[in-house]
Amino acid sequence: MLAGAYDVVIASGIESMSHVPIGSQRDGRDFIGTQVAARYPDGLVPQGISAELIAARWGLTREQLDMFAATSHQRPAAAWADGRFDRDVVPLKVGADEVRLDESVRPSTTVDVLAGLKPAFYDDYWAERFPQIGWHVTAGNSSPINDGAAAVLITSSETAQRLGLKPRARLHSFAVVGDDPLLMLTGVFPATAKVLDRAGLTLGDIDAFEVNEAFASVVLAWQAETGADLAKVNVNGGATAIGHPLGASGARLMTTLLSVLEQTGGRYGLQTMCEAGGLANATIIERL
Repeated sequence: MLAGAYDVVIASGIESMSHVPIGSQRDGRDFIGTQVAARYPDGLVPQGISAELIAARWGLTREQLDMFAATSHQRPAAAWADGRFDRDVVPLKVGADEVRLDESVRPSTTVDVLAGLKPAFYDDYWAERFPQIGWHVTAGNSSPINDGAAAVLITSSETAQRLGLKPRARLHSFAVVGDDPLLMLTGVFPATAKVLDRAGLTLGDIDAFEVNEAFASVVLAWQAETGADLAKVNVNGGATAIGHPLGASGARLMTTLLSVLEQTGGRYGLQTMCEAGGLANATIIERL
């Protein structure tokens, strides 16, 4: 769009994680290839270990992660009950059934229930290499395995006017960063700072945040670094409950962010998510 090559773009993504499990990071340690491995002779780590390292570095306890996860389930359950997702979600026919709700949201989730889950990524090899890890990351405070799809329609203001479309928001500023590939998931920290700087805005100017909940430790560490008000973060719930179908998450976050701004009357919204390997992006939108 910025280059002028297109007038109208549908930015979309899909992931069927139930059919195509991306398990190389889980099943073995040689998941990056020999050339990348040669640059990091000590070895990089799977995302789950990065999530554990983040929890250790930022001093996050198991109870904190589980409390965050429980809230992440309660928020979308309330949003569905209030009709806040009705405009966002298209019901899908699957045979004789119709899927209307996010299936991984569990309103009955509590800290006590989550406390009974075992660490998801414990391994003797990683425990020996990283003795500082407390092994607090579980299936309950991580994003589940989901299928999903999402899309957003983007045009220039001139094209929207010509086609009689009413814009809901404008893309204000964007940023992409590369960060520590060992911690991997922390790229959202500098991405947030960079996009705010580019926009000429402060954290206090942002009315709503969507920070991808690949792991609860990522969002809590992001909050500790930025000082953002968690009451403005993932207001209608996050990926810990809704899910993180990888290719669909960017558009899903943007859709939710826009809806939250409209529901709350906010002006600016900030979305950020990591893409593994230390990469992350951030986008600020302005509701119109």
